[in-house]
Amino acid sequence: MTSLSEKMRTQRWDDYRYYHQSRVNQTLHLISALLFLVTYALLFKDPAMAGLLGWFAMLTRQTGHFFFEPNGYDEVNKVTNEYKESIKVGYNQFRKICLLMVWGLAPVVLFFFPTFFGVFTPPADRIEFIRHVGLVWLAVAFGGAMFRMIQLFITRDVPTGFSWVLKVLTDPFHNVVIYWKSPYYLLRGEKIDSTIASQTWGYGDDEAEEAPRLT
Repeated sequence: MTSLSEKMRTQRWDDYRYYHQSRVNQTLHLISALLFLVTYALLFKDPAMAGLLGWFAMLTRQTGHFFFEPNGYDEVNKVTNEYKESIKVGYNQFRKICLLMVWGLAPVVLFFFPTFFGVFTPPADRIEFIRHVGLVWLAVAFGGAMFRMIQLFITRDVPTGFSWVLKVLTDPFHNVVIYWKSPYYLLRGEKIDSTIASQTWGYGDDEAEEAPRLT
């Protein structure tokens, strides 16, 4: 359990400093996190609505990554974007694009195959079709998480896979805690989080230099 907790802490620390330097991105993550918390509340009451809202939250989150996060050489961490992408534990930009393509194709498939190959009864109206889309999107989210977890089991180790899933599931709670002031800083004109370089997330200053990096 200690190893699992340590791996999750390391993944979260590196994810923050490598991929969340933009205050706009942080603010969008805060909005996304709040939407995900509502999604969690809806999950067992209305899975279809949870699937729809969850992917809206995901799009909000990924908009910050794709359009506002710096993608060039990382002066704070002294690494290239290519390096960060190559060692990322979860979904890097290439994997995210693949996942978003599957997400985008789901309504198209449902349009041409309304029963989704026998899973659903034909939708009676537009609302029912949209609810079917929500259920498929929920399945895509679950499948994407399980697929990457199994990949990590094979390519790395079981604790890395489990810790990544736990990190993803608890990210909305953690994002609210660390990003709730981001809109305030953004309104003050601070576009980049200037405190990242001085943070170690529980590591001492000497330990921070030697702490594991998304491996």
